[in-house]
Amino acid sequence: MNSRFSRTGILFVVSAPSGAGKTTLCDALRQTPDFVYSVSCTTRPPRAGEIDGDDYQFITEKDFVARIAAGDFLEHAQVHEHRYGTLRKPILTNLRSGVDVLIDVDTQGAASIRRFDDEFIRSALCDVFIMPPDLDELRRRLVKRGTETDEQIELRLTNAAGEMKLWRDYRYTIISKSMEEDLLKFRQIMGAERYLSRRLIQN
Repeated sequence: MNSRFSRTGILFVVSAPSGAGKTTLCDALRQTPDFVYSVSCTTRPPRAGEIDGDDYQFITEKDFVARIAAGDFLEHAQVHEHRYGTLRKPILTNLRSGVDVLIDVDTQGAASIRRFDDEFIRSALCDVFIMPPDLDELRRRLVKRGTETDEQIELRLTNAAGEMKLWRDYRYTIISKSMEEDLLKFRQIMGAERYLSRRLIQN
């Protein structure tokens, strides 16, 4: 970028129903130096292969509640019987330094960020919804990954049907196909957002 210009960071928020490909997309994006990835806190137990501090910060219910009381979270929500939350301070530090941040949150979390009482956060926001082609395809993906019981899959599909109605709340919607196509579409969104005039600061 021209040395006379700089910009503040962009807060890329990605949401999708469980099984729609959000985690796969974010994992692919994390392989590049384009973002700092915000690792969410959760009270749920780790799944096989998950690493504390890399996939999630796994914390106790007591610690989570204490952090809510301290105002540490940008957003937090109860999802599928467990709590999830995004810590505010590291995100603000990166955005103010001109570093883009990638967050993977559910629709409740995205709505909380849109309402967050900080104009700087709201102006940095670029929210993207990953829309599965249909519920049958979503069911196929959930069954294939083999991490939930039949009962949990049905709960996730019920929740997904409600979440899929919220796509209009997002600035961008990607109709999920292959991971490669989803990644290409997301990179096009990144490019457009980074060239917005309102994000530039003339030094």
